[in-house]
Amino acid sequence: MASVLVGQFHARDEEGRIYPVQEFRESQPVAADGTEPVSTYRLAIGDRVRYLGGEEFELVQSGIKLTRVV
Repeated sequence: MASVLVGQFHARDEEGRIYPVQEFRESQPVAADGTEPVSTYRLAIGDRVRYLGGEEFELVQSGIKLTRVV
């Protein structure tokens, strides 16, 4: 199943570096069993990002913690 880009935002690490993050969602709005589509996050360069909750994220490969810039 394909994913669709649904949003973009910036996140900052503890050292103040800014990362462009993209949010993707499955192309089907609602699955056949009624569950919501899954969101995934990636940096603009393709690195995977894990959502930790609230405004917190983590780069999967390096473990760097990020906070969404509001």
